[in-house]
Amino acid sequence: MKKSFEKLLTKPLPINPFKPEKALITDIEDLAPDHKKFSFVFLNEEVNEEWSHIPGQFVMLTVPKAGEIPISICSSPTRKGTIELTVRKVGRKTEVLHRMKPGDLVAIRGPYGNGFPVEIMEGHNVLIIAGGLGIAPLRSLIWYILDKRHLYKDVYILYGTRNYESVLYKEELRRLKERNDIKCLYILDKFKSEKDKKWTDREGLITTLIPEVALDPQETFVAVCGPPVAYRFIGKELIKNGYPESQIFVSLERKMECGIGKCGHCQIGYKFACVDGPIFPLWDTKNLPEMI
Repeated sequence: MKKSFEKLLTKPLPINPFKPEKALITDIEDLAPDHKKFSFVFLNEEVNEEWSHIPGQFVMLTVPKAGEIPISICSSPTRKGTIELTVRKVGRKTEVLHRMKPGDLVAIRGPYGNGFPVEIMEGHNVLIIAGGLGIAPLRSLIWYILDKRHLYKDVYILYGTRNYESVLYKEELRRLKERNDIKCLYILDKFKSEKDKKWTDREGLITTLIPEVALDPQETFVAVCGPPVAYRFIGKELIKNGYPESQIFVSLERKMECGIGKCGHCQIGYKFACVDGPIFPLWDTKNLPEMI
């Protein structure tokens, strides 16, 4: 397989990396306890038309009277006009955001960081592995690929979380499973209710699904997002099943403050999560063990 990783360096640049643009909350959807999906439009029509991103990138969201939060974009760049962010309530800033209503104003700057190498993935199979809230940034990749389905070969989505109550995008995931142009395998850590059993007949760890994926590993790119502690086990299982390290990409988010590699809060060895990531090749996690 021909590698063209220099394409990773091409990405949409912020219109002004230092300037937050005012944005209006247009919709809020409750996804699960303490998890909401927010939809935004920029007040500046020119910014709204020009703004774009690569799946896997993030923005800095300014919550009035609270501060800035780094949030991965969960909408696809193929669907212009609206930016969607899924936010878990944890800490004061996100608590303030969760109390906001449609019609309220925030500010957004970005997008920042490296996304998934969607151009390099073209013409190949794609395996998407999501754990818990990790489905949020991967949702951007999923819809990007589905909107450009003719550019990619076979696509698998593996999704695992604790229980039915914690499943995000329930209706979307149900509809995805009904499509005939992708294959979806869902699993829950442990069945605790009838709702769990109705959602899926799979119980256990997401790594147990990997051997069931009917793809040629050498012709497959893998995108992984979830709890970083799981990456080591997912990586081992992927390599055991023949997937090359150079074709496995993981999302690693750290405490990002500036988004432009200046403050040092997200530094991992000689890498900065906000600039060199948040999407990294798996081999980087071996060169910098402190990543995971």
